[in-house]
Amino acid sequence: MALLAGEDVSALLNSMVSSAKHLTKDQPGAREQLLSRAYELITQLETPSESIQRMGWAEPARFAASQIAIDLKIFEKLKEAGGQGLSVSELEKATKADAALLAIPESARTMKHLASMNIVSEKSIDVFTSTTLSNAFTEPKFRDGITYCFNVAAPSFHGMPAYLKATAYKQPHDIADGPFQYAHNTKVPFFMWLGEHPQYLENFNNYMAGYRAGKVGWTQEGFYPVSERLGAGLKKKDDDDAVLLVDVGGGMGHDLEDLKARFPDLEGRLLLQERREVIRQIATLSPGIEVTEHDFFTAQPVKGARAYYLHSVLHDWDDASSRRILTHLAIAMERGYSRLLINELVVPDKGAAWSVTSMDWLMLALGAVRERTESDWRELLESAGMRIVKIWTWEQGTESLIEAELA
Repeated sequence: MALLAGEDVSALLNSMVSSAKHLTKDQPGAREQLLSRAYELITQLETPSESIQRMGWAEPARFAASQIAIDLKIFEKLKEAGGQGLSVSELEKATKADAALLAIPESARTMKHLASMNIVSEKSIDVFTSTTLSNAFTEPKFRDGITYCFNVAAPSFHGMPAYLKATAYKQPHDIADGPFQYAHNTKVPFFMWLGEHPQYLENFNNYMAGYRAGKVGWTQEGFYPVSERLGAGLKKKDDDDAVLLVDVGGGMGHDLEDLKARFPDLEGRLLLQERREVIRQIATLSPGIEVTEHDFFTAQPVKGARAYYLHSVLHDWDDASSRRILTHLAIAMERGYSRLLINELVVPDKGAAWSVTSMDWLMLALGAVRERTESDWRELLESAGMRIVKIWTWEQGTESLIEAELA
């Protein structure tokens, strides 16, 4: 059952060739466009039955098989084996798992499905080798992303239809009573639940580094003029350097590390503020990055910094909670000098990329919150006594940088 006429397929392929040429020239957005066209081609070529098969069991099986491989450290063992790979019997001895579970000739099991889904490579009959992707899954920032999504996020998605049906399809607004609580049988908000489950909190924090890997960040050349907008005009106070940037709720400090690496000559102190349980998980930070314990729902202790920075913080909270966070920052800011930088998705009015719409669904599933449009951001910031100076955007699907100041 062909869903696309031959000329339509040709047009789509030609568009992909064009995007591929732009990719070789490192043109911004070319990779994302090529991915979008590739997904579109798959969707158009599949029959409805094949789409159901992919969504209903091929992809869930890939997810489950990947988690099993992580639990058994299969990806590490394949990486260690190099190009010669490992046979099923060798994997059985190394993992103490039944060979029939790993691969049996008459049906797909863990290894065969991972190979069919291009996560590992099938070198010969029942012999498998690593790939670039499977090697990546040995790194905590990617490995823990699978574990976190499989055990924490996925149940919320699976329970979403039943939750919405039980609530007469009303938009959830209570961060302590949404799809996440329904799926995990809890009455506490998502982040409180994470704090009660240290292993998943560690998975989450590690994955935040993996989520950003390969994405264009605001410190990259051509995105946001860091030196001009932040470095220029930095004030000195007494004999100490002024505070250049306060990363509020900055997790493991990845963004400050990136800023420091790209702009080593920037003057001013760099401060990371986080909760105690997150700070405990930080192994090391570069010299010059200071760490302090802080709850962003309380008064901001650092007054008059050049910039206050929030990365993927406000999308975790409803408008009322976000307004509390912003109000504390507004009180600490110095008029005409301090800036607020918000690194978040800005949902376009039309043609939003799947990476944006799926993140919006993730926010619904975990926190009963949402990603915001430009008008949402303007309204929220104005309610906290600020105004948007400019929204700096790279390409569709990339987090924007919203620069704001006191109104």
